[in-house]
Amino acid sequence: MRQRWAQGRPLGSLRSQLLRWLLIPLVMLVLLDAFFVYRNALDAADMAYDRSLLASTRALAERVSIVGGKVVAEVPYVALDSFETDTLGRIYYKVTGINGELVSGYGDLPPVPKNVPRSQNYPALVRFYHADYHGKPIRIAALLQPVYDDSMRGIALIQVAETLDARRGLSNQILFDTLSWQAAMILVMGALVWFAVRLVLRPLMRLKTEVETRTLSDLSDVDPALVHKEMRPLVSAMNGSMSRLQQLIASQRRFIADASHQLRTPLTVLKTQAELAMRECDRQAGTPSDMAALRDIVRSIAATTDSTVLLANRLLTLARIEHGSDSLAMDTVALRDVAQQVGLEMAMAAVGKNIDLSLEAPDEAPVHGQALLLHELLANLVDNALRYTPQGGSVILRVHAAQAGHGAVLEVEDSGAGIAPAERERVLTPFYRVGAALESNPGGAGLGLAIVRDIAALHGARLELATAANGRGLKVSVHFSTAT
Repeated sequence: MRQRWAQGRPLGSLRSQLLRWLLIPLVMLVLLDAFFVYRNALDAADMAYDRSLLASTRALAERVSIVGGKVVAEVPYVALDSFETDTLGRIYYKVTGINGELVSGYGDLPPVPKNVPRSQNYPALVRFYHADYHGKPIRIAALLQPVYDDSMRGIALIQVAETLDARRGLSNQILFDTLSWQAAMILVMGALVWFAVRLVLRPLMRLKTEVETRTLSDLSDVDPALVHKEMRPLVSAMNGSMSRLQQLIASQRRFIADASHQLRTPLTVLKTQAELAMRECDRQAGTPSDMAALRDIVRSIAATTDSTVLLANRLLTLARIEHGSDSLAMDTVALRDVAQQVGLEMAMAAVGKNIDLSLEAPDEAPVHGQALLLHELLANLVDNALRYTPQGGSVILRVHAAQAGHGAVLEVEDSGAGIAPAERERVLTPFYRVGAALESNPGGAGLGLAIVRDIAALHGARLELATAANGRGLKVSVHFSTAT
């Protein structure tokens, strides 16, 4: 179940997955590092502020003494003014005597909680704790200061408190600096990761470009050195697949060649035998009605054989175009020469139907193409025109040389029934025949124009069907591009 789900799920982009799996953990690590950096910075800032608070407490403790059997604190106003600086914020103090009496300062300053341990960072007997004073959070340093004279001795408590405004300002500044630095680091790391992923995937992009730019007939092996070592098994598998595909295509080509030979030979023999039978019927004497019936049967056999030969030849031509035309060599071909050759080949068929077959080709009209396929294209066009043109009609072959901004044009125009504009797109599909064609030539195969379409597409030419100049026939034009 899990395997089927994984196979049906699209994997998406390799680059995006690499970026996600690299950047997301990096961002999480950076954020975790920012948290610890911020905590360490706060601890360092608290230690610095506590040290400054302790220094103020010690300065005040040095002015506590016993005078006349009482604990007194001589705190001049200059010292108090020095306490209230921007560095420490607002300062409060309280001096408690040996017996817990208030000696000086703010009597309502929060006392030391019982569970506050002594600080281990300093040799002095000092405790640090947080409290609220008049609605504001404060930090208090409580120092036990020994005091004595000849008459008494004991421990005085000196408390110095500061508001947390300065600490919070420093904390916010530390947080801002930390986040700014970490954000900059994330951007730099993201750019480096993106560049690294792009650099690592560049061989795959080169492989993709090479495969995309190959022609249909190029099934040669891909160089495994184009990609990383981990991707070479995939390239080797792809080369093996293309090798098997080459074997399949070669097998299909052999089959087409064998089928062409095997089909044409018996069909030609059958047609020859039918013609011999017709001549033998004319030679031998017999009942006129019997001989006429026999001749009709033999004539039907010959017509059916002709249709079968035509269908086989055109099917094999279509197969050759689809499977083997890519490997045929392209060269400069003169359309006038091709038209003259086709005209000579079709002359007897035109004479047999009393059709005027003419050629208008003042220029050679060279194009870049395959001579055999161009001959097949024009032969199909002329054969169709002769088949669907009534006796006494005309078929014209025209060849126009390339002009400025336009390529060479090959035209075949007849005086037949033509094809309605609504049907012209559909007649280019195999085995489709319009009603007029079925009536005038029931033995047709419906493949001639489909073959013409494929050969024209193979040469990058544009096929156009239009009404002939007589307003009734069909004119087929093949426009070759200037690039061709």
